[in-house]
Amino acid sequence: MGRQIEEQIAGRFPVGQRLRVLDAGTGDGVQALRLARAGHHVTALEQDPGALEGVRASLAAEPDGIRERVRLVEGDGRDTGAHFLPGSFDVVLCHGLLSGARDPDAHLAGLARVLAPGGLLSLVVRNTGAAAMRPGLAGDWHGVLAAFEAPEGERGARSGLDALTASLAGIGAPLQEWYGVGVFTDASDGAAPQVPAQGGADTARRRELLLSAEERAGRTDPYRTVAGLLHLCGVRGG
Repeated sequence: MGRQIEEQIAGRFPVGQRLRVLDAGTGDGVQALRLARAGHHVTALEQDPGALEGVRASLAAEPDGIRERVRLVEGDGRDTGAHFLPGSFDVVLCHGLLSGARDPDAHLAGLARVLAPGGLLSLVVRNTGAAAMRPGLAGDWHGVLAAFEAPEGERGARSGLDALTASLAGIGAPLQEWYGVGVFTDASDGAAPQVPAQGGADTARRRELLLSAEERAGRTDPYRTVAGLLHLCGVRGG
């Protein structure tokens, strides 16, 4: 997803602009650190104090200039009004937070509130429309049948592509582009595809080929429709 974020940023902001970024549900802070190293000012929002401590420990190993560009805040997407002014961020990331949220619409509304006009909203959610694919690829036929038989609420209907497209339009940040993440490999919420290690001297080359295949499939129908995760990018109007 790092390449996709870079592509969207490059396509919407002047080259070299130092952006104000909110990483909601930052988790281990990998994406936040990546953007800070690129020169952007990043606020990492996380409700788990233990996760924030982990990010703080990672930051301690970074140069002063990068540490100064990262701010850590305890909270979640619904709390943005308590921490930030409207329109405070040029880019808002929400990678994995919505899939487990009890009220995803409240999170989306909170994130939209702090997104500046013309700003980029990046969401990563489970692909509930292809819930049977992951267990099927693993040969877990009980899991396949359970995915088909699960009630609509348990499948997380609000994180489906159609529902989120409607939600993005409703908060004034209509969908501009979407990708599949983890077409050929396993993917967990908000994380990059887990590429299996290969032995031998060609390990790096094999990994690069697999990542390139993932990148291509994640942009191409019908392959992206069966990915483990969906990556949606909306742009705030006005």
